[in-house]
Amino acid sequence: MMDIIEQTAELLLCLSPDEVASLKEGINFVRNKSTGKDYILYKSKSKLRACKNMCKHQGGLFIKDIEDLDGRSVRCTKHNWKLDVSTMKYINPPGSFCQDELVVEESEENELLLLELNPPNPWDSEPRSPEDLAFGEVQITYLTHACVDLKLGDKRMVFDPWLTGPAFARGWWLLHEPPSDWLERLCQADLIYVSHMHSDHLSYPTLKKLAGRRPDIPIYVGKTERPVFWNLNQSGVQLTNINVVPFGIWQQVDKNLRFMILMDGVHPEMDTCIIVEYKGHKILNTVDCTRPNGGRLPMKVDLMMSDFAGGASGFPMTFSGGKFTEEWKAQFIKTERKKLLNYKARLVKDLQPRIYCPFAGYFVESHPSDKYIRETNIKNDPDELNNLIKKNSDVLTWTPRPGATLDLGRMLKDPTDSKGIIEPPEGTKIYKDSWDFGPYLKILNAAVGDEIFHHSSWIKEYFTWAGFKDYNLVVRMIETDEDFSPFPGGYDYLVDFLDLSFPKERPSREHPYEEIRSRVDVIRHVVKNGLLWDDLYIGFQTRLQRDPDIYHHLFWNHFQIKLPLTPPDWKSFLMYCG
Repeated sequence: MMDIIEQTAELLLCLSPDEVASLKEGINFVRNKSTGKDYILYKSKSKLRACKNMCKHQGGLFIKDIEDLDGRSVRCTKHNWKLDVSTMKYINPPGSFCQDELVVEESEENELLLLELNPPNPWDSEPRSPEDLAFGEVQITYLTHACVDLKLGDKRMVFDPWLTGPAFARGWWLLHEPPSDWLERLCQADLIYVSHMHSDHLSYPTLKKLAGRRPDIPIYVGKTERPVFWNLNQSGVQLTNINVVPFGIWQQVDKNLRFMILMDGVHPEMDTCIIVEYKGHKILNTVDCTRPNGGRLPMKVDLMMSDFAGGASGFPMTFSGGKFTEEWKAQFIKTERKKLLNYKARLVKDLQPRIYCPFAGYFVESHPSDKYIRETNIKNDPDELNNLIKKNSDVLTWTPRPGATLDLGRMLKDPTDSKGIIEPPEGTKIYKDSWDFGPYLKILNAAVGDEIFHHSSWIKEYFTWAGFKDYNLVVRMIETDEDFSPFPGGYDYLVDFLDLSFPKERPSREHPYEEIRSRVDVIRHVVKNGLLWDDLYIGFQTRLQRDPDIYHHLFWNHFQIKLPLTPPDWKSFLMYCG
């Protein structure tokens, strides 16, 4: 019986921005001074590949190959084996082995990280050969955004159910009208996968409706550093069967069906993706992962699904001052969306799935107060991506519509089969044209008049609870109305995170400065409930200026991911104030 080992990611080397800048084109030999371990980095323009400086034969050390005029190969000091570092293939002996590559990542501080995933391709454990699928045996029905309903033999599995209400406080709303039977579909599922804690994937309004009818439905999440359901108790949603599973290990559902959750290489603390396998046929859903599994993914899966749209950030639409003119922002957005489109097309070309489906990007900033964001936050067109993929590969593509069903058995046997994809009936409503804002805004507005905010000392209480300090940054927080003008009677204050003080004026020392204007209902709801600042930033509920124009990763990462798991103790605070 094979030992089952949870997949882990180990940091082997971290290069500072200065060390990164000193890397030359071609081969670079680098050493981790604290461990004495040696590595090879190959630089070709902006691309980097890396491996351990250790020959696969008998562990010899590589040195520069003086016979290589192109500067791409290294020679082992033991038996003269040669490795082409540009391809990671051994050229002496020819046609023999490939070198195990390390994952190369760039941190928010522009450091270069070399990571080793162990095991690197966990889906290869206990491999299964694909069996023939009967028509109708495996069906994928798209519901909306990142939510699909999978029929896998006699089991049903649902991904990321966001089917009602907003995401990110009040900033995101569903673009597509979900099928009218969506709740029945959820109730009939045998299991649900929730990829991460963002509210367009973990939707408490949706799960509240589900829990009212089936609180014990099995829900599976990855073992992320910050638990996916960290806020379950506070949400009031009664779910009783949440299963946290380790990365890189097959979870057996029945004799034909299993799944494996993998971590993201860039955000392993919160993001995950999944491989579902039925009778040897794989479905890969990379969801929102920036670099799923550190860039190592299975080739030639039967169906691959991924995000595509972009626009899931407050940058740069919510920024002003300095370079952030409307012209600059429009050009930046256009350039970034094109980069994302090309990256996704290249990834699909490299992985060669039989079928590709762009999803997890169907949201709209539909509240009237967010008209500016809706008009400027241009997103990628799924058809444009699919056309780009078809130009460069033989991969079949599917642009899903709510209620449409793909029959995997039919599509694999004959992609031209008219019954391979069943579109929703003619006249089915595809796009939403109205949203029930009222109940959700009422919840947010309830925080505005909360007794907590009758006492100005809530500011010190909250930021002490948050626990971010010893960092040279001064932030001005301004509570605003819908139009980001100061809210009458609202708070306008400074926080100096160097010593966690709250000065009346900016300090005289040299310091970076940010001004954050936040809609009063959202910021007070976030503060009262100890929520993460994604509701503010990704939800477009702030307007920001900064001087100098520097992204303070440690600050934002803390308030978006690392806040305490339990909210502030406002009951004790009010007793003390009383």
